[in-house]
Amino acid sequence: MLEDIKSNIAKLVAQYEAEKQRADTLAGRLAASEEKCLRYKEQITDLNQQIDNLELMRAFQAAGDPAESKDRINKLIREIDRCIKLLEN
Repeated sequence: MLEDIKSNIAKLVAQYEAEKQRADTLAGRLAASEEKCLRYKEQITDLNQQIDNLELMRAFQAAGDPAESKDRINKLIREIDRCIKLLEN
């Protein structure tokens, strides 16, 4: 009877260790997946910004020559910077 209890305890300890190792492995995989997800979200944000910039550039290029479009964009950027400075004060 006592030997059966010891045997059962040894089996439980072995199962516990196996499950603990499995949980640690899964926790590591989860952390890696979360990090990868965060990188993908940042990449999506960057790509969306690039798309917005390209759409804006195309809109201005359709209106005239590239030099004129560049001047318009620079004026808009200066205006945005000015507005940001006003909001900060």
